[in-house]
Amino acid sequence: MAYENLDTELINVLLDDGRASLRSLAEDLDVSVTTVSNHLADLEEDGVIERYSPEVNYDMLGYDVTAVIQLNIEGSALDEVTEELREHNQITSIYEVTGDYDVIATGRFKNTDEMNDQIKALLSNSGVKESNTNVVLNTVSKHKQFELNVN
Repeated sequence: MAYENLDTELINVLLDDGRASLRSLAEDLDVSVTTVSNHLADLEEDGVIERYSPEVNYDMLGYDVTAVIQLNIEGSALDEVTEELREHNQITSIYEVTGDYDVIATGRFKNTDEMNDQIKALLSNSGVKESNTNVVLNTVSKHKQFELNVN
């Protein structure tokens, strides 16, 4: 294997199996374990690979209501509101966006009553001017990662 593509190939193999051992990665890439270890350490240090974590199926744990929450925020309250969103355990993603809303957040809930309670808590923040909530009917794709092109 050409070393100029090694990082890309290493990322692609890890996308397929994030729990692969250094030995199996080395075998797949036809390089030494030390080479894989060094490249992996560099990718982690550079922030390309941020963490290794399990993908939890929240539906199987009873969190089968997914909501997309759109918020209009008073300009000066943006940091306060996003920090409050971060403190809610069941809010899984928070994005500051352009367009009709300032923030879009997604959350996972056990039922609509739990979702409603969380949304009402958010709306009690005086920095939130307006909200719109959509309940997801069907998840078509999520957390999609894609293989990198090898030069």
